[in-house]
Amino acid sequence: MKMTDDLSSKIIIALDFPTLDEACRLMEQLGDQAKVFKVGPQLFTAVGPDIIKEIKSRGKKLFLDLKFHDIPNTVARASEAATELGVDMFNIHISGGFDMMRAAVEATKSKAYKLGIQKPILLGVTILTSIDEHTFQSDFSSTRDLQSQVVYMARLAQSAGLDGVVASPEDIELIRIACGDDFVIVTPGVRPDWACHQALEKSRGSVPRDDQKRTMTPLQALSAGADYVVIGRPIYQSPDPANALARILRQLE
Repeated sequence: MKMTDDLSSKIIIALDFPTLDEACRLMEQLGDQAKVFKVGPQLFTAVGPDIIKEIKSRGKKLFLDLKFHDIPNTVARASEAATELGVDMFNIHISGGFDMMRAAVEATKSKAYKLGIQKPILLGVTILTSIDEHTFQSDFSSTRDLQSQVVYMARLAQSAGLDGVVASPEDIELIRIACGDDFVIVTPGVRPDWACHQALEKSRGSVPRDDQKRTMTPLQALSAGADYVVIGRPIYQSPDPANALARILRQLE
């Protein structure tokens, strides 16, 4: 279940802003070349459903990135609410367990059927891209290595009926092998090569990747098998966001 094969629709623009005005300004700057936007906890907590209405009024698609994680009934009700808002995809934490994921799947399907709308893509969050192998072992003392854990979680999500996962670029190929071509993979932690070069010049020797530890370029991630890549700071922190996005699209072509 995928939204489109259009190249520009494979790039999800993160609206990581504290206000509606800033989010709208970026959408206006990007114009028609941006097709999909991501709304995370900061913006949604600040302005609520108004941002969703704004995005949909512009004819854009929306990834609601709130990562629901609670008891099955609570996540089911949240999934119904997200579906009723008309989002195109949203996510939940796989670590909430099989029953929680299954409840979200059934609630989403049922609400979409009642409303007579297409069911949103439901994604599971595996391991955050801010967690690398050292952090994973240090914090969780797992008997599996990080990538084995990611594959295990992806398979669990698929067995619960989720449409796909949000996963690090480094995990794409293993998930694709484990879960098949129809399983949706959305990949954050993506940086254009020129953004890394610019960061290198500014840092005089070390490339700051902010809090993302496992990254790739958009071309590398899509070539590895990602269906969508999420890009934020390289675009919205650019002095010319439209040109930054156009540059990324040219590289993908």
